[in-house]
Order: sequence, then structure tokens, then C-alpha cells
Amino acid sequence: MLRNEGDRLTSVIVSTPKKEYFNIFDTAAHNINENADIYRTILQHNLLKSVLSRSGCKIIDIPELGGHPNSVFTRDTALMTPKGYIRLRMGLDSRRGEEEWMSGVLASLGERCIGEIKPPGIAEGGDIILAGNVAFIGHSKRTNKEGIEQLSGFLKEIDYEIRVFEVEGKYLHLGGAMSMIGPERILCCSDVFPDGFFKGFDTIEVSYPGISSGNVICIRENEVIANIDENYKVVMDLETHGVNVHGLDLSEFRKGAGGPTCLILPVERTPDD
Repeated sequence: MLRNEGDRLTSVIVSTPKKEYFNIFDTAAHNINENADIYRTILQHNLLKSVLSRSGCKIIDIPELGGHPNSVFTRDTALMTPKGYIRLRMGLDSRRGEEEWMSGVLASLGERCIGEIKPPGIAEGGDIILAGNVAFIGHSKRTNKEGIEQLSGFLKEIDYEIRVFEVEGKYLHLGGAMSMIGPERILCCSDVFPDGFFKGFDTIEVSYPGISSGNVICIRENEVIANIDENYKVVMDLETHGVNVHGLDLSEFRKGAGGPTCLILPVERTPDD
């Protein structure tokens, strides 16, 4: 069950890169910036899992999907909600098939499918952030109007208010510019979002040019994981605002255009007492 990405993280699905993430012949087709170093990548992923595990989060580590180097970025394939999961549809052609792969995993865990994005709709998990009674959705190259209409229908049935943001410029997904860092607290990039977009929430704004400056994993309220290699100044700002930050070097995943949240599919989050 997941209603708010600012709640305590208790269960995630990851896919440790062992072969497919390094088996790339056409980087452009997979939106990969450059090939990653095998040793460093596996070390970085293991450190991420270690921090999550020490926080009390259950790690469900599944094998990569053959022929899909982006399957390490599990978040994009499905969306967990309070009623079950929504099967998404990848906006990048080379990622098609990951949706079925993840649906099989979730079904094996006993999770219920409450909806599926169908053509011509596309929607990726990096463009969807659930925040209690609000669903923030990015309209991007990876999530189109038809996908948003389908998503909105499913989410309105479980009492979400929909707020849509036009993802433009350097950001691949909405998640590059914002993350929940508590049930009612948001990290966001300044001068990006329209006035009133975060009405009802407390925000920490950062003004750094990175394409994933707003991307952190919320472990629990005011405790996050950030990519310190790219976002050192963001980490400093968060700590100034009382946020406990686990700064990890996740540079090998930036080579694949991914940030911290891209590497986990949250299956369950639990409100703190």
C-alpha cells in the first residue's frame, strides 16, 4: 500500500545490475549517456540497498530483464496505490516489455492490478508522485496527454486531486525537479513550478542546475538518500533545513540518465505514528 511518498518506506523492488545494464550496443536507443563501469556500478547499488535495509526497508531484488538495460530503473514500470498497482506503459520504445515483467513480479507478491495504461497512452513512474490527497503528474516526452487522462481516471477513483506539470527543458521526468521528503514536505527546484502548484505543502527550494537536483529517496519524514556526486550543494541545503541525508555516490546510474528514485519501485510506505 502506498498513498504518500513522504511516508516511511517499508518495501521496495530493485534489480541489481549484473549484465543487462552493461550490455548496450546502441546507447541512443536506450537513452544511455555512456557505458557504466561494472565494478563501480554494482558497488554503488549494493551500498544503496544497504542503507535501505538498515533503515528497516524490505528489499525485493529481482533479476534484470533480458535485453533491457533500463530494467535497473524499476520505478518507471508501475505505480503502487492504496488499492493496488497501475500497470504503466513505457514512453521509450526500447523499454516496452518491462511493464509485463514487473506486473508478473507484483502478481507473484499478491498485489492487485487496478488499471493499465493502454495505447496511445504512455506514462512512466518518474512522472508520478503521490502526496496524500494529491497526485503530481508530469506531462513529458515519456508521459503524454492520453496517459495522463487514463492515470487521472484511476487516481480520481481513489480520491486523489490531480495536479499536472509541463516537464520541459533539461528534465526527463517530473521526479528530476521534485521529491517528497515528508508527508507534507517537498524538495523542489526553484523557478521551475508555477505559483500555487504546491499549495498545502511546505517546500524546500534549491537553485542548482543539475537535471536531477530535485531527486531524492524519502526513507521517512526528513530522512532521505541523495546522489552526493551530483548534488552536494543540495545535500548541504537539506541538512541546513533539518533533513538527515545519506549522501551516496550514484554516478554510474547518472550515466544511464537515472537518479536515486529511479532505482526503486516503492511497494509499501507506512505512515509514522
